[in-house]
Amino acid sequence: MSGNTIAVLASGGGSNLQAIIDEVESGRILCKVAVVISDQVDAGALARAKEHKIPTEVITKADYPVREEYDREVIRVLKGYGVELVVLAGFMRILSPVIIEAFPLKIINIHPSLLPSFPGLDVQEAALKAGVRFSGCTVHFIDTGVDTGPIIIQAVVPVLNNDTVRELSIRILKEEHRIYPEAVRLIVEGRVTVKGQQVMINDSKVDAEVSLTNPPVKG
Repeated sequence: MSGNTIAVLASGGGSNLQAIIDEVESGRILCKVAVVISDQVDAGALARAKEHKIPTEVITKADYPVREEYDREVIRVLKGYGVELVVLAGFMRILSPVIIEAFPLKIINIHPSLLPSFPGLDVQEAALKAGVRFSGCTVHFIDTGVDTGPIIIQAVVPVLNNDTVRELSIRILKEEHRIYPEAVRLIVEGRVTVKGQQVMINDSKVDAEVSLTNPPVKG
């Protein structure tokens, strides 16, 4: 699995887009960001793209009120740019099966929880209410469910005493900026294989003895 020509879909400020652009421009990810697409005319992600001379496209709900029609227009644009991998970076729309079927296992997303726990919205608030000791973020493939696609990479952060939603969100976002470019790199390098719900990363070495506890356990 590979994708040397990518598109980023974003609705907001585009900090994850920036993290990916930085890694591409450094040469660590050998791919081209062909286009940035947004559903918001004033999205910060569009300004970031223009700063780096990346083409942009705005496709609004007002122009395509039916979700399937909207996604068909997105598909048309993606194919026009020769896109092989679609990266969702804060794109605040639920994709229809139309686009998922057009790019099977070629659309990835980042979610601010350790999936499959806390899918959907307001996840940091849900994690704090549940009293979990760890939270984090997950890069996963998109399927027709809500945050149910095969998991590519995850990062873990501790939940601290008296954490607020904002404090936890900032800690998680920092990890998003680390793991999202890494997920793109793994796919671009052809190191990702999907078997059912399991993602296999070729040539990946993990220390099986490493573990985390919160609060720490002595001895």
